[in-house]
Amino acid sequence: MTLNATILAPAGLEITDWEAAFFRDVRPFGFILFARNVDAPDQVRRLCADLRAAAGHDAPIFVDQEGGRVQRLRSPHWREWLPPMDQMARAADPVRSMWVRYRLIAEELRAVGIDGNCAPCADIAGRVTHPFLRNRCYGDDVATVMDAARAVADAHLHGGVLPVVKHIPGHGLASVDSHKDLPRVTASRAYLEDQDFAPFRALADMPLGMTAHIVFEDIDDQSPSTTSRAMMDLIRNDIGFGGLLMTDDISMEALTGDVAARARASIAAGCDVVLHCNGKADELRAVAEAAGPMTPAAQARGQAALCARKTPTSVDIAALAEELDDLMN
Repeated sequence: MTLNATILAPAGLEITDWEAAFFRDVRPFGFILFARNVDAPDQVRRLCADLRAAAGHDAPIFVDQEGGRVQRLRSPHWREWLPPMDQMARAADPVRSMWVRYRLIAEELRAVGIDGNCAPCADIAGRVTHPFLRNRCYGDDVATVMDAARAVADAHLHGGVLPVVKHIPGHGLASVDSHKDLPRVTASRAYLEDQDFAPFRALADMPLGMTAHIVFEDIDDQSPSTTSRAMMDLIRNDIGFGGLLMTDDISMEALTGDVAARARASIAAGCDVVLHCNGKADELRAVAEAAGPMTPAAQARGQAALCARKTPTSVDIAALAEELDDLMN
């Protein structure tokens, strides 16, 4: 079965008749949910089942459940989480605490039919890191970020949830919010290789990754990573990332042109699938048409990623929750 090279989002709490017909016709690779799609566990479970039925395959369903500001499933039905950087600063054993935290998150996600989480965030926090990202990071040095990101990824896989490592090849030096403007990084390639790119090189075996909408001027001073052939070559051959590579949200204002042009440029540069998040019908149509069917290479990487979606390893969830409390207190 050839799938469309997209990960798409529904507009509301339940799938509409138009969406059901559209997803059935298009067959996107996967879906992503946001706060607008989440009310209660049974409702999320139904929505996930309906999305998969419409797509006609066991599509992965993703969410951003990092904790802190970036958390789509919230109380009273789900746990509230500290921003990742706050937990790293407060925990008695920071890396272990991150494994436990994300194993608990994976359990909550799987219980409602979500089997992909856009984490770990392997960006390195620095002096210029924009506030939209800073407390989502795990640390301000390569070793800390590398160890914590690996723990987060392993916890997801242990819990039967696919991790999406982001934002490749590194967002920490961006001083503006890529949701609103295009960040430009002037650091030398040599510096980037030693610092911001290093955690992603250590996580190159992950099944899925997400690009950064950032211009790295010493490598390609014209195009952000998502639409840059030079940066895609770096991600694949220098960093060595072999997993399925999705764009960050194609509707973010860091990119120029309409969403169709952005989608075409991303696929042409070497991204495997286009992520579109706002659920607007006219944009869904335009993005799906522009992205087109997955290439054979993208299909192979997508299948390999889905094969990493294992049955969760059995754990004592109550004991893990107690352990996390102890680590935090």
